[in-house]
Amino acid sequence: MLPGFEEIKDAVMRVKPYVHNTPVFTSSTVNERTGATVFFKCENFQRMGAFKMRGAINAILQLPKTDRSKGVVTHSSGNFAQALALAARSLDVKAYIIMPNNAPLVKVEAVKGYGAEVIECAPTLESREKTCNEIQEKTQATFIHPSNDMNVILGQGTAAYELIREVKELDILLAPVGGGGLIAGTAMVQHYLLPESQTIGSEPFGADDAFLSLKMGKIQPSVNPITIADGLKTQLGDQNFPIIHKYVSNIIRVEESEIIAAMRYIWERMKIVIEPSSAVAVAALFRKRERFLKKKVGVILSGGNVDLSNLPF
Repeated sequence: MLPGFEEIKDAVMRVKPYVHNTPVFTSSTVNERTGATVFFKCENFQRMGAFKMRGAINAILQLPKTDRSKGVVTHSSGNFAQALALAARSLDVKAYIIMPNNAPLVKVEAVKGYGAEVIECAPTLESREKTCNEIQEKTQATFIHPSNDMNVILGQGTAAYELIREVKELDILLAPVGGGGLIAGTAMVQHYLLPESQTIGSEPFGADDAFLSLKMGKIQPSVNPITIADGLKTQLGDQNFPIIHKYVSNIIRVEESEIIAAMRYIWERMKIVIEPSSAVAVAALFRKRERFLKKKVGVILSGGNVDLSNLPF
C-alpha cells in the first residue's frame, strides 16, 4: 500500500530542522525560450549540494534508537554517499559508506570529510553488495538504499512539497529520473496536493530504463548505461516503481549534447551551478517546448555537485 498524505506531512515536519528550504528561482530568459512560466526548485543549494540529504535524514530519523546506535550503511559513489554521511553526522550516528575503488577522489574525500568511514570495493554491483553485507554482519548497521526505500522516497518528496506550497499552482512538475526516489516522491506529493496537474520525468537516451519500464509496465534492467549524467545510471526498484507507474505521466528522453547545452545555459544565464543530472530536466523542458507552452512548470534542479576539473564545456 502506498503512503498517504499524512505520512508525507510527517516527513516534511521531520526533516525540517535538518534541511534547507531551498529557494525557488525564475528566469525571464527561460520563460521566453520555452513559452512557459518556469519555477526552479534549487536543490543545488541543499546541504551537501543535492536533494538526497532529505531522504537520508528522514530514513535515519525513522530508525529506532537501538538501531541508530549501531550505525547505518549504504553503497554509493555519488550524492547519496555524501548525503548519508552528513545526515548521520547531524544525528550523531556512525555511517559506513561502501565506495568503488575507482570513485573520484574528490567524492571520497567529501564523504570522509563528513565523518563517515569509507570502505572501498571493486567497481561492480556484486562487490558493492557483498562488501555491504559483510559490514552489516560485522557491525549490525542498518542498510539504507539510496532510492528504493519508502522513508527515503518520502524524504525526497519534501522538495516538491515546499515548491508547491510556495508557488501554489503548477500544471506540471518536472524532475530527472535515476534510481527513482526523487520522481516517485515528487509524483506522490503532486498527486495529493495538485491532483489536476502532472509529474513528468526526464532521462538520457543512453540510460533510459525508466522510460522503457513505464512503457512496458514492469521494471526493465539498466544495461550498460552511458551518459554524462552519472547520477542517473542507477536502477529503479520495487518500492519506487509502483508509485512511478501509477502517478508519473511520461518520461522525456534527451540527447547528451542537449544535457551539456542545458547545463551551460543555466550556468551562463542564471549564474548557478547545476550538475549534469539536473540539466537533464532542463534539457527536457527545452526539447519538448510544445508540451510546456503556456503552462506553469516546476523544475527540480536536483543538485550541483560538479567536478570542476572535468567540465563538459
